[in-house]
Amino acid sequence: MEFLADGLLICGSLAVAAYCAILSARVRELGRLDKGMGAAIAGLSARVDDMRRTLGAAQEASGASVDELARMTARAEQAAGRLELLLATLHDSRTGEARPVAAPVPAPEPQRDPRETLSRSLQDVYKAMKS
Repeated sequence: MEFLADGLLICGSLAVAAYCAILSARVRELGRLDKGMGAAIAGLSARVDDMRRTLGAAQEASGASVDELARMTARAEQAAGRLELLLATLHDSRTGEARPVAAPVPAPEPQRDPRETLSRSLQDVYKAMKS
């Protein structure tokens, strides 16, 4: 009876040792950087770094675009004032009256934060489109 119990104990120990060896090999494979979970983590880490760089570049570009848009809007407002002045002059010259026309009002300087101005303008356009 003891001999049978010892044999079963030895068989159980060998089965557990084989199971541990298999688990050890699988865990070792997961940790490798060229394949397995390690490769997935390394790949995702590289993608996150690339996305951070891309996001930073996009933010810089959008900031420059907003500044340029604010400058161009100010120039367009000045040009619109000049056109109104020219149209008024043309209208007055057809009637034969020579009347001086007031100079156009200069466009206000762009605000410190053009993003806020752009945001307000877009909201106004959205409200106008809704109604």
